[in-house]
Amino acid sequence: MLTATNPYTGQDIHNYDSLNEEGVNITIAKAVNAFDSWRTMPIKQRAEVLRSVAASLRQNKPLLSKLMAEEMGKPVKEGGPEVEKAAWCAEFYAEHAEAYLSDEVLPSDATESYVCYQPLGTLLGILPWNAPLWLAFRYLAPALMAGNTCVMKHDPNVPGCAQAIEQVFKEAGAPVGIMVNLPVETALVEKAIRHPDIAAVSFTGSAGAGAKVASMAASEIKPSVLELGGSDPLIVLADANLDEAADVATLSRIINAGQSCIAAKRIIIEAPVYDDFIDKLKTRLEKLSMGDPLEETTDIGPIARADLRDNLHRQVTETIQAGARCLLGGELPEGKGFAYPVTFLADVTADMTAFKEETFGPVMCAIKAESAEQALVLANDTEFGLGAGVWTNNAEMAKDFAMKINAGQVAINGIVKTDPRLPSGGIKKSGYGRELGPHGIKEFVNAKQVWIK
Repeated sequence: MLTATNPYTGQDIHNYDSLNEEGVNITIAKAVNAFDSWRTMPIKQRAEVLRSVAASLRQNKPLLSKLMAEEMGKPVKEGGPEVEKAAWCAEFYAEHAEAYLSDEVLPSDATESYVCYQPLGTLLGILPWNAPLWLAFRYLAPALMAGNTCVMKHDPNVPGCAQAIEQVFKEAGAPVGIMVNLPVETALVEKAIRHPDIAAVSFTGSAGAGAKVASMAASEIKPSVLELGGSDPLIVLADANLDEAADVATLSRIINAGQSCIAAKRIIIEAPVYDDFIDKLKTRLEKLSMGDPLEETTDIGPIARADLRDNLHRQVTETIQAGARCLLGGELPEGKGFAYPVTFLADVTADMTAFKEETFGPVMCAIKAESAEQALVLANDTEFGLGAGVWTNNAEMAKDFAMKINAGQVAINGIVKTDPRLPSGGIKKSGYGRELGPHGIKEFVNAKQVWIK
């Protein structure tokens, strides 16, 4: 049984049946049975299916936004744009997959030699709760357009969202079985990974869980893509446009109540502008409205689960005890649900908990760097390597920093984001492989060499 709990009230709102081992096998078989007809369908027809799915997403936007608010606390004013972004992803790959997957001629000693890109089979996507629609389609859209069929194992926090995604495909008239929902408890995930008809695995989640998934997939000789946690640095140099940087830093940190892998989590500020910049950040953070995610005026919803909130508060408390200044928040609120206040910690140093660990919530940490060079050292002083930001008016320095920062993506004078047009992924404990862009669609294909005399 999968139970959806409203994180704003702390109350259970609905129970969903979960599958047993036999149910897992039956569900995976549906996707396997759909593979041959789907892979041989002309890619232009597959594109029409994805466009219909995008239209179905938009038709169901109010329902999907409400489900996200109720099951994981995302404010509805963020939920609507997430649905739109998922629809855009489906449409983007419908438009560009054929070009991305076209045969690539490579001259050799053959009369003709080329590489073609063919689907692997039936894939398993293991998804987190924090962006239920977007992260699902980041996996589904490129995989389906490549000709694979998809099993979607969503997070137990969001069973209603998972069921609704499957319903979106049905309402769109998609061929039966090309995407199936796998509502299982955690104990059966390994069975799904090791299922002989699962060809590869896509996982988004924590580094600890990702290590387990990767080891299981590797032991079965199955490829995997891992998009794991991040402790993204945002470097603000003395010559930066401070107002624009403060706007972007605040937005990046508080999207989805700070529950985002690519949020700006460590704000590293060059010393000459440190005090001025933290004042700007504090002014922006204290204007944010916390409350019911179903209300359009709410900026910050609750943390998704009680255990996640408890861990976040531990990180804040340990960091304050180690000498950080708490300029906002920092107190565990009383009352219903799992709300956590917007919290701003200044004078954080590299030996403190909030610097060393990923903070998944509305907690901003300000770190002073005595020079640009030290800012770079601090940015790379992490076990993660997902995204990073640099703010400076020195274009050459910005490009130099982009080359020297150890991360999968770097935004200069802008926000780190995921975009269907560009590849996304990390290094170190932030994972491996890429999603999105032309690179992402080629993660789950057979790059087959053909040599002809």
